[in-house]
This record gives sequence, structure tokens and C-alpha cells, in this order.
Amino acid sequence: MLEIMTQVTPPAPRSFSTVGLPEEQRVELWETHNADALIGLRCRTLTDSALDATEVNLQLERVHMARVQGTSHVVERDLSLVRQRPTQAVALFFGLRGEAFYYHDDGVRTLRPGQLLVCDADRPFMRGFSQGLEELVLKVPQEVFAEATGIAALPRPVVVPFGSGENPYAEALAHLVGSAVREDDPVVVHEGELLELVGALASPGRPDGPTAYAAAARAYIERHLRDRSLSASKVAAAIGLSPRHLSRVFAELGTTFPQHVLARRLDLARTMLEKPAVSSMTIAEVAHHCGFASAAHFSNAFTARFDERAADVRRRAVLARSLA
Repeated sequence: MLEIMTQVTPPAPRSFSTVGLPEEQRVELWETHNADALIGLRCRTLTDSALDATEVNLQLERVHMARVQGTSHVVERDLSLVRQRPTQAVALFFGLRGEAFYYHDDGVRTLRPGQLLVCDADRPFMRGFSQGLEELVLKVPQEVFAEATGIAALPRPVVVPFGSGENPYAEALAHLVGSAVREDDPVVVHEGELLELVGALASPGRPDGPTAYAAAARAYIERHLRDRSLSASKVAAAIGLSPRHLSRVFAELGTTFPQHVLARRLDLARTMLEKPAVSSMTIAEVAHHCGFASAAHFSNAFTARFDERAADVRRRAVLARSLA
């Protein structure tokens, strides 16, 4: 099962923005970029204001991810554009900011932040963002989507909540995509893990693979890493498993729940210690912020993990900044 998570030389995200471009060319350049990088769309603004839009794209072997931000506008993918630029893909849009409408041949939907829209990108649609938008996008080729879900065709759009613990698979998927297409410190994600989650999300009746369970568990842990009351029973309940089943999921990964949480808290603490923005915090405060109840426990665990003291990491980071 772990073989599907292997990925060699991960690609880096690429960014495109209309900000700073000639105002009269922005819409055309935005359309051209999207047609080449993501999905061909016709775009128009709702006011006389110029379009400010930014997109971070990441292409893996089979799937494509993006983070899109923009001021108010409308996009349309009509039949002629579908014929001209077919995608042969299913698109998953995760709304992060701004209410949107989605017009399709089966009706109009209003979509709010925290909702995921899954649709066939080759069925004509119109989307509007009167308050601007920020969203994540995952584009999956039709044949790959069918392989992951057992669904050969998506006859109509599906809306799924991905916030507030309502759907752990959708929440984990949003977390992974969002981490991969950050402009600062993007995280390497594995295509097999993404597709396991897509399968678990789109086909509720199918048996869920351990990779999907592990991804959902890890995403929940990341969101609650600073919570000192975080426990295996809380994570198991959040993703719909028994604590014993959760233990087996982590065993498949070659670790245990406590070991994974400790490692992630130590990684977070080391990252904080190297950042100038938190240089005013004491090491004990950093430990507390990262979920450690005891500064002594943190100090011992940090030295055992990294073979150096937390104070040494901070001192070296400060020295490197002063030399720079």
C-alpha cells in the first residue's frame, strides 16, 4: 500500500498574476493562462475595476492542483469552448473565501466558503464571484477519476462540506491541496494519497483504504497540533474509526499515534525557532505553543530527535540572519 505514496523529484508550484500587467490586457492574459495551465474559461469583470487575479499551479504526474485568488468577476465554459478545449477531467473546487454562484444545466447553486463543488469540467457551466474569491482546485482526468472512485461519468455536480469536521475526507483533501500550492513553504504531497481521498470522498459505499484513513487522521492532527488535549480517541472519533483501527492505520505507516504527534510537534517547534517573527518568544513559550505541557519534556525530546538543543537551533538562526 505504501508504494502508491512514492514520488520522485517533486515538482515546484508555478505562479501567475495579472497584478502589475496592463489593465486592458488582464482579462485576455488571464484567459490564456487558464486555458494553458488549468481549464479554458471565458472571463469578464463585473465593474470597471481591473481584474486582479493570481494563480499558483502544480502539475503532478496525473492530477493538477491550483490556488486561485481574484477580485469580482464571472467565468464561463460554454459548449463551443468545451469543444475547442476539452479537458476530459473532473474538477474539484474548494471555496475558501467569497460567496459564488454556479449555473449548470440542472439549476443554479449558491456556494459558500467551506463547500466543495465536484463537477465534470466538460459540461458547460458559468461561475460568478461578486465578492471576489479564493479557492483551491484539483483537476483529475476522467479515466483516473473512474479508477479511483468506480464512477465512469459524473452526471451532475455534487456539493460537499469540507469544514468543521463534517466530512473528514473532504477536509483532508482540502488540507493536502492547500499545503501543496502555498507560495511560501509548499508541502510535498503524494498523488496516491490524493486519489485515495478522492475515492473515499466520491464513493461513500466503497471500502476505504488505509491511505485515505491515514490522510484524514494526519490532516486532523495538523489542525489540532497545538491542542494539548489531542488524543487518539479524539482523532478516531473525528474520522469515524475505533481507536484500535486507528492504531492499525499508523502501524501500516511504520509508526504509532503518539510518535507521529510528537514528531510533528517537534518539527513545528524547530520551524518556529528558526523564524525571526517569533524571536521574542521564549523557548518555553514555543514549546507551550506547539502543544507541549512540559518545557522539560520538550527540551529532552527535542535533543533526542535533532541531536542538538533548541537553544542552539535558535542561536544559529539568529547568527545566520545577522551575517546575511
